[in-house]
Amino acid sequence: MQKKPFITKEKAEEIIKEIPTPFHIYDEKGIRENARRLRAAFAWNKGFKEYFAVKATPTPAILKILREEGCGTDCSSYAELLMSQRCGFKNPEIMFSSNDTPEEEFRFANEVGAIINLDDITHIDMLQRVCGIPETICCRYNPGGTFSISNQIMDNPGDAKYGMTRPQMKEAFLRLKELGAKNFGIHSFLASNTVSNEYYPKLARILFELAKELREETGVNITFINLSGGIGIPYTPDKEPNDIMLIGQGVKKAFEDILVPAGMGDVSIYTELGRFMLAPYGHLVTKAIHEKHIHKEYIGVDACAANLMRPAMYGAYHHITVLGKENAPCEKVYDITGSLCENNDKFAIDRCLPKIDMGDILVIHDTGAHGYSMGYNYNGRLRSAEILLREDGTFTMIRRAETVDDYFATLEGFWDKV
Repeated sequence: MQKKPFITKEKAEEIIKEIPTPFHIYDEKGIRENARRLRAAFAWNKGFKEYFAVKATPTPAILKILREEGCGTDCSSYAELLMSQRCGFKNPEIMFSSNDTPEEEFRFANEVGAIINLDDITHIDMLQRVCGIPETICCRYNPGGTFSISNQIMDNPGDAKYGMTRPQMKEAFLRLKELGAKNFGIHSFLASNTVSNEYYPKLARILFELAKELREETGVNITFINLSGGIGIPYTPDKEPNDIMLIGQGVKKAFEDILVPAGMGDVSIYTELGRFMLAPYGHLVTKAIHEKHIHKEYIGVDACAANLMRPAMYGAYHHITVLGKENAPCEKVYDITGSLCENNDKFAIDRCLPKIDMGDILVIHDTGAHGYSMGYNYNGRLRSAEILLREDGTFTMIRRAETVDDYFATLEGFWDKV
């Protein structure tokens, strides 16, 4: 099975005349349509809002598109908060979900009016000292143990550094209420990149039951429940994607079963999706520049793990299309490699592909989230440009490629001291 790229060979060649490979390119039409599908799936909840996980794609042009589609941002650092503010997001369009948080980041989050999501109970006193307790506050829950769907273990919350225990949640709510908080939220993230329509509904039931219990135990006003991220995408072409409409209906059923009878039918549902929102709508476009015939067959490309870390870091699969050869037989077995001095700098290992000739353009799929954002400069390799493919078929560079001057910029004034 194959994945179909959203750019053709002809369009890629047109872009390359102006902007050399490698580069990340994003599909504006696909991004907007997906944001609208998500909103439609949760339209039954009056207060629904998607807070896009900025860490997935911290690119202002992308954030502005999502803002136009009614999304907010989920931030975890000062830089992400500042980017959100400069992109026009305002209270309450920013969620601040961080961990091991420095005082100055809490202070700035409060200044920009972000909804602060506390990861640890000890942060209550810090927040009170630094900027005071806001009227609206959220706490992150970690139930411990393992999280399973259909008897399959999906993840191990008990090993995760995030969130508070059940007793701490009650203590935190009581303490925050005492310090003046009036509106409360609950947040949790129990599994990553799930390709299952069951994940969100099951998580929702856990959090809805918790909300009902905490309201009874503490008397606080719970105004929103944040289901966070975790809805994934099928990186391999043999898997079916999640059905967001079905997922939305599953969460609605849990809402009607648990919260509505408890008199909590006005609670807003929030999500913090990154991968689901953006990954399929980004490609890393690269060119074959070298072939090597030793114990295996290698094709070297002008991109490397500095442009897309996931295969090297996780052994993650990213589908590859050789533009112009979509219908050619996959009769060659290659490792597709980059130029870093690390043997794990491989985009594919033993991958069946059409015969690749030097100069062929390769599209590496599903890089719209956790692609450019995880880039780095090992070996002095420079991060690539980012391009937006507009709905009308035109393209715009939305971030230029790094230069050697950028790489040396932090050394200005120090050359003569070393």
